[in-house]
Amino acid sequence: MPESYRVYIRRVGRRDEKEFTALMRMSQHLHEPWISPPTNAILFRHYLHRISKEDYEGFAVCRTSDDRIVGAINLNHIVRGSFLSASLGYYVGAEFHGHGYMAEGLRLLVQYAFTTLGLHRLEANIQPENTRSQNLVARCGFIKEGFSEGFLFINGAWRDHERWCCVDQRGGLKRGQVGSADRSLPEEAPDEAKAARNEDPGETTKNDDDNGWYA
Repeated sequence: MPESYRVYIRRVGRRDEKEFTALMRMSQHLHEPWISPPTNAILFRHYLHRISKEDYEGFAVCRTSDDRIVGAINLNHIVRGSFLSASLGYYVGAEFHGHGYMAEGLRLLVQYAFTTLGLHRLEANIQPENTRSQNLVARCGFIKEGFSEGFLFINGAWRDHERWCCVDQRGGLKRGQVGSADRSLPEEAPDEAKAARNEDPGETTKNDDDNGWYA
């Protein structure tokens, strides 16, 4: 089976609350101090409200073999017009850490953002000590672009961040998508993923750098 078939991405929906929050509660030791995903019903409702806005998108990375959520990737601060840019946030569940799922999911997300959503540039801002996250984006084609001093206020202090980016090399504006977010990606498994469950997943390679956090 091709590598990309091990996972698929879909939009996070209301029905994901129980599975999503349970996974994040069990993964807090992995996420701290970089990020705080929603771990209860109230926080999940706030998260759903945020990603329902035009300038945010929230995607679940799901394992093809059983549809389980293995992590999440968010597009934050989407700017359209002549900018066509967004920043990334992502986190993996501790149970699924080390199998390369997030790298595969991030590659799918980049492709979706550049084609269906028509974005031109994705940016990941990562604290210098978070080497796993840096390794993840590097594996997915991101390039370290610069350093932002005191970029975000996290855990009581202004934290420095490295700025990593991935740019769509195709020229021109994707005018068909400018001005509104595409909502064609469903909140359920695509038909290809359902069919792929019946195929042999093949051998997987363990990676220690497949979990990334953006705060």
